[in-house]
Amino acid sequence: MTGLEYLIQQLVNALSVGSLYALIAVGLSLIFGILRLSNFAHGDMMMIGAYATVLLQSSGIGFLLAFGGGIAVAGLAGVVIERVAYRPVRGAPDVTMLLTSLALTFILENLGILLFTASPRNFPLPDWMTRLWSLADGRVTFTNINVLSVGLTAVSLLFLTWFMRRTTVGLGMRAAAEDLGAAQLVGVRVNQVIVVAFMLASAFAGLAGVLWAAQAGVVDPLMGFTPLLKAFVAAIIGGLGSLPGAVLGGYLLGALEVLIVAFLPSEVSPYRDAIVFSLLIGFLLLRPGGLLNVTREVKL
Repeated sequence: MTGLEYLIQQLVNALSVGSLYALIAVGLSLIFGILRLSNFAHGDMMMIGAYATVLLQSSGIGFLLAFGGGIAVAGLAGVVIERVAYRPVRGAPDVTMLLTSLALTFILENLGILLFTASPRNFPLPDWMTRLWSLADGRVTFTNINVLSVGLTAVSLLFLTWFMRRTTVGLGMRAAAEDLGAAQLVGVRVNQVIVVAFMLASAFAGLAGVLWAAQAGVVDPLMGFTPLLKAFVAAIIGGLGSLPGAVLGGYLLGALEVLIVAFLPSEVSPYRDAIVFSLLIGFLLLRPGGLLNVTREVKL
């Protein structure tokens, strides 16, 4: 394998991983942009989407329908947690909402352990999903899972862009991100906007969870914790609250992780998470607004 072919292979890997980080980070930024809420329960929507897909498949439903069903269940779960957990404390001090988010995370994770045990469970995939494609006489390879990860992320982000710019609810979200109180005064249905935001963000996380489980081959109740933390890093790199920044940060973080493993000495690879979170500290200290220099007045 030539140096160029090796680089192309790593870029393929970076696109696949970065797509998942981008999906999760976009959902985080969407909620933060409107409510200034760091939603730590967002990672558990990945777990819900992945387990819902497994359960639907085990009931005899085909993979594609189960895939869509898992995403829908995650979106519905987002609506439920907004109504049950977050709406009652809306308007409370920021620390109250943060603690509510942390408590909800532990509740969902322990509920997952209670229902499914803490042991990883195989994530069944049809044969066509694992089909291997190759370029350059087999020196650059990728699977349909990689293609789906990149393709579905692109379609989802294009849909979100259209939704935010061309629909009444999307425009309401942008208004709420500018000033929630003022948006309510001019007639924006704030409750509807927030519910839809949670539904979309959770559906994106559910999609990321299914794709993450497909790449890993397993699903477990704690599967969303580490991706969530890294998605926070991605969102902060791009500018927390900015949807374009979340996408940019997700792909940059995916590229960084892959390049650390591919090009640095093997002794460094186990410390890639430490490098990633050191980058977070650096951005918080030197450029807290992220690469897009997002101020407190968040732009969706």
